[in-house]
Amino acid sequence: MQRDYPDIALHVPTLLLPRPGIPLPAWSVIACDQYTSQGEYWEETRRLVGETPSTLDLVLPEAHLQRGDREETIGRINRRMARFLADGTLIEHPPAFMLVERDVGRGSPRQGLLVALDLERFDFSDGARELIRSTEGTDPARLPARMAVRRHAPLEAPHILVLIDDPDGTVIEPLSRCQLPQAYDFELMQGGGRVRGRWVRDERLIGTTASRLRALVRGDPPMLYAMGDGNHSFAAARAIWEESKEREPAGTDHPGRFALVELVNIHDPALCFEPIHRLVDSVDPEELLVAMIKDFRDQGVRHWTYPDEGTWRQGCAVERASNPHRLPYRTATTFGVLEIDAPALKLETATLHAFLDRYLEENGAARIDYIHGEAALADLCRTEGRIGFILPAMDKHDLFASVVEEGATPRKTFSLGEAHEKRFYLECRRIRP
Repeated sequence: MQRDYPDIALHVPTLLLPRPGIPLPAWSVIACDQYTSQGEYWEETRRLVGETPSTLDLVLPEAHLQRGDREETIGRINRRMARFLADGTLIEHPPAFMLVERDVGRGSPRQGLLVALDLERFDFSDGARELIRSTEGTDPARLPARMAVRRHAPLEAPHILVLIDDPDGTVIEPLSRCQLPQAYDFELMQGGGRVRGRWVRDERLIGTTASRLRALVRGDPPMLYAMGDGNHSFAAARAIWEESKEREPAGTDHPGRFALVELVNIHDPALCFEPIHRLVDSVDPEELLVAMIKDFRDQGVRHWTYPDEGTWRQGCAVERASNPHRLPYRTATTFGVLEIDAPALKLETATLHAFLDRYLEENGAARIDYIHGEAALADLCRTEGRIGFILPAMDKHDLFASVVEEGATPRKTFSLGEAHEKRFYLECRRIRP
C-alpha cells in the first residue's frame, strides 16, 4: 500500500485503539482546550472516568494550566502513554484512514476523515503561505504547555479538525456510501452525541481519495487545508518536529513528522461556525470601558447602556443604516453596547482585540478567556470584576477566500460548533519509532 502522498502532505496512519473490553465512553474525552473556565466540567469527567483507562490521563486540560504541578503532571502523562502501549491497553491496527460520523443534534451527522498530515507543509508564522494554512493568529503563550506534553510523548491523540473546501462533496461524502468495516459506535459522555468510526483500508479507495484531494488544491502558492480546531496543538507539533530534527537527522518516514487530524468539508451541512465570546477577568469594567471609548474615539465610537437584559437584547437587534462594528457587553450589574462607526479593521473580533491586547499588556492582573455560548458567558459574568463581550458568527463560506486574500484571522475568531461538539480524543498513533 502507498503510505505517503507528499505532494498533498497526506500520510496513511497506523492507528491505535483501546483493546476490546475497555468502555469507550470513559476512554473518550473532549478536547483539552474546552471548558477552560468551567472546572466543574472536568471534575465531572474525572468522576465519570474513575479508574477506567482513559484519554483523560493522556492530556493536560487547559482548565488545569494554572496548577503548580505542571511538570509532574506531564511526566505522569508520558508514563501513562508508555504503559498503555506496553500493557496492551492500546492495539495497533493496519494502516488506514478512519471515516468518522458524529451526531451533534444538527439534523444530519457531521462527517470527517481521520488522516495524518505532513508538518513540513505547515508554517504558523505570520504571512506564511504553505499548503496547510493557519486560519487564526497563533498565540506563542499557548504553545509551551502543548509542546511540553508532546516533547517526550510516545504517542498522540488528536482533537484537531482541518477543513477542506469541497463544494461538490467529492472526498469524504463518497466514502460514507461505501460498505466499510465498523471500528466503533458509542455515545460520548456529557452530551457529546454519538460517534461512529469505519475503517478505510482498501488501497483503491485510499488512492482515489488522495486523487480527489489533489483536485482541490487552489491558488499560487497552493493551499489545500485550513486549520479549523486545534491550531495551537498543530503548531506545537510542528515546533516539536523542528526540535527533533535539530537533535538528530530524521528521515521522511519518521512518525513525528506527521500529526493526526480529522478532515472535514467546510460545506458539510452539520458543520456550523459559532462565535467565541470574550471574558475579561480581574478587571474594573468601568475603567476598561472608559479606556475603550477613548481608544476608539477617532473611529466614531458610540456607547449605549440598558436597564435590563430584555431591553439590551432589543437594542442589540436594532439595525443601523451604516454597517458599524457592534460590541455588546455585560457585567454583573450592567448591559451595554459599543459601536465603532468607521472601524479600521474588517472583523469585529479584530476590532475588539486591537484594544484588548494593548489593555491587557498594560494591566497585568487582567486576563482573557474564550467562551463558547452566550449562556455560559452570562453565568460567568455574574461575578464581580468581569466583563463579557459578545461577538458575531463568521460566515463559514468566506473562510477560504479570506485566508487566501488576507491571511489568518485574529485568534479565536470562530468555533466549529458549540463546545460539546468539539472532537473527543479517541484514536491514537505512535510518534516515536
